[in-house]
Amino acid sequence: MSSTISQGINIAVETFYQSEYSNPANNEYLFAYKIIITNNNSFAVKLLRRHWFILDSNGSSKEVEGEGVVGNQPLIFPTESYQYISSCILKSEIGKMHGNYLMENAQNKTTFKAIIPEFMLEVPSKLN
Repeated sequence: MSSTISQGINIAVETFYQSEYSNPANNEYLFAYKIIITNNNSFAVKLLRRHWFILDSNGSSKEVEGEGVVGNQPLIFPTESYQYISSCILKSEIGKMHGNYLMENAQNKTTFKAIIPEFMLEVPSKLN
């Protein structure tokens, strides 16, 4: 599990290779990832946007940016957590992701970025 704290926001990531939804013959490897966002600030925060950088070991990369996460813009109160599961498809057996969330301080409406730590996406048999 990868985790980091920035701007009072703890972001932890756990990954899972989804062999039943992958098709190695077509170079399609599906990975799920679970994100846990914990607000360590004294004020509530709202997750406004996400910005991902996805790197594949075949040399390709892509950027994904958009509103919220999995269709939500959660409001996270002090000491509380929000978690969700999402996924991505790689064209190779190994890759990595990292990025940031644009958060809003619910009290004064200022925005800031919370860093999403880099995490690896690896087919388990590739590591043996």
